[in-house]
Amino acid sequence: MSQLTGITVRPMVPGDWPAVEAIYREGIASGQATFDVEPPSWAEFDAVRHPELRLVAADARGVVVGWVAASPTSSRPVYRGVVEHSVYVATSTRGQGVGGLLLRALLDRADACGVWTVQASLFPENASSLRLHAALGFRVVGRRERIAHMSHGPLAGTWRDTILIERRSPA
Repeated sequence: MSQLTGITVRPMVPGDWPAVEAIYREGIASGQATFDVEPPSWAEFDAVRHPELRLVAADARGVVVGWVAASPTSSRPVYRGVVEHSVYVATSTRGQGVGGLLLRALLDRADACGVWTVQASLFPENASSLRLHAALGFRVVGRRERIAHMSHGPLAGTWRDTILIERRSPA
């Protein structure tokens, strides 16, 4: 699909789950990616992610080094074109453009699927993710102060803010 120095973006398949889960665990351990304490099972992940909006980035050997996926924000028909996404890159591959490659591919697919808003909530301390999203057309909608209590990672025991961002489809 897309390439960056031997990196290929392709649809996520069930066989990718062990690598996707491992990368998810790295994000959880960082304390800067999610409030989740454990990744979901494949069945749980599969049940709530849009089937057309799940992608992985793999290196030249086929090793998954990142993933992106989106879920509907609501079951109400009026919000059928609004999704919330997550993008995770393996620690060993961060800073090499994989996140941007994945996010661009997701946005292209979202536009093709009739999605008009892609949103996410990011920790304000995750400056690299905020910069990446801004470079790809996301705007800050607002700050949600003390939205949830962190139970793990370096900031365990603290209340965390999130920055709500969105990108509207040019279509």
